[in-house]
Amino acid sequence: MSYVRLNFYQLSIIILRVVILKGEHVINLNFPDDFSIGIGTSSYQIEGAWNTSDKGESVWDRYVHQNPHKIHNQSTGDFACDSYHKYKEDVKQIKDMGLNHYRFSLSWPRILPTGYANVRSKDGLKYYHDLLTELEANKITPFVTIYHWDHPEALQKIGGWTNEIMVDLFGDYARIVFREFGDRVKFFTTINEPFAVCRDGYTTGVQAPGYTLGRVAEYLCGHNILKAHARAYHIYNDEFRASQGGKIGISLPCYHHFLNDENDVMLREIAFQFECGRFAHPIFSAEGDYPTIVKERISERSKLQGYTRSKLPTFTKDWIEYIKGSADYYGLNHYTSAIVEAAPKDENGIEVNDEGVIYKSDPKWVNTTSDWLKIVPEGLRYVLKTIKQRYGNPEIYILENGVSDNGTLSDLQRKEYLHSYMREMLIAMKLDGCNVKAYTIWSLLDNFEWDRGYSEHFGVIKVDFNSTDRSRTPKESAQWIKTIANNRKLT
Repeated sequence: MSYVRLNFYQLSIIILRVVILKGEHVINLNFPDDFSIGIGTSSYQIEGAWNTSDKGESVWDRYVHQNPHKIHNQSTGDFACDSYHKYKEDVKQIKDMGLNHYRFSLSWPRILPTGYANVRSKDGLKYYHDLLTELEANKITPFVTIYHWDHPEALQKIGGWTNEIMVDLFGDYARIVFREFGDRVKFFTTINEPFAVCRDGYTTGVQAPGYTLGRVAEYLCGHNILKAHARAYHIYNDEFRASQGGKIGISLPCYHHFLNDENDVMLREIAFQFECGRFAHPIFSAEGDYPTIVKERISERSKLQGYTRSKLPTFTKDWIEYIKGSADYYGLNHYTSAIVEAAPKDENGIEVNDEGVIYKSDPKWVNTTSDWLKIVPEGLRYVLKTIKQRYGNPEIYILENGVSDNGTLSDLQRKEYLHSYMREMLIAMKLDGCNVKAYTIWSLLDNFEWDRGYSEHFGVIKVDFNSTDRSRTPKESAQWIKTIANNRKLT
């Protein structure tokens, strides 16, 4: 009898797995009628024209010029893709692929050369108006990011994001953006990836402004960015929404975290809350504020390290309420996943980082040109389900998803990557009920890839950086994307 029961149990599990896999296989892979498919870039990575007209110096301009040894091949974004002059050609490429939207960012020092609202660049404003005109003529919806890492160097001299005055200054900048472009733009993102801005700019120092000040500065940076985001949201909500009728949110990067030991679910929770929840929870959760586990862990470790107070700043009740709910959508950047393990402790019994987590990759995961980016498509579905479960199924706009290549035109791996991640997204939408409204490929062009210079190529359009005119050539993935966009189906 036990033999029969065992086989019946095994057979049931097999049948269940087949049903699940079959359900995913036969799922309708059409994109909903109101679903937007687009592609993205950011200002410093593509525009060039770093000192054209009266544009001010950005923190990235200063960083690459003063620290050439920190950038692969001592590259800079001085010329980049020269999209400042070639934006019409870029829009044509988007049009040719049949895409619905274009996500691009505004350069703060191109609009406000000194960083302050009293000096505005007519040429800088005209450039973005001209770009919007070109998009309108080609029926492409603009998704505008107000800040994508390139704040004015003049503001970095007074502390950058570690100075709370940035909250007011970013609000002033955002108000000008809404006043200038809000009648033409119905989709704004305030700030791109605060996690990366603060970690890589103020703790690891691998990106501008290149500081290694430790996690006190990183947490202070994040604290001010959350306030600045909320300030911009409320300015839009109170002063512009009624007349302009757009949406405004923030863009957050989230990995999925796998476990070596599936019983150690707390590690996954900690990793998610430190990486993603630290910025999502104050905005999207019902209670607001930082996640409890983040506050507790940082406070406890701060005491062990001899600090007189937690390294993580505290929000007042007023700020908690002000930040809570300050987004019309959840902007998600997702590329890959990680395996998490408990971090080792030093000789004093203190874990090597505040989260007590180290991140690894599975050797079975497929490698790409970027050593940090492994292909793990199922991670996207997990992340989408997590956002749904934790934050009440908000509207999700995927604002970055893509993969690098080594400069080839035959980018088969990109087609495979995009297909597998789009498929997981559609499964999450249609089987799990995740409220995803848009998908954005990263990126339109091969561009300046921050500290990696021009050594990693994320574009579906190849750019010849050795040519004076920065000639563009569509890769094979561009034709594949065109087929997907025109058929509105993941074939």
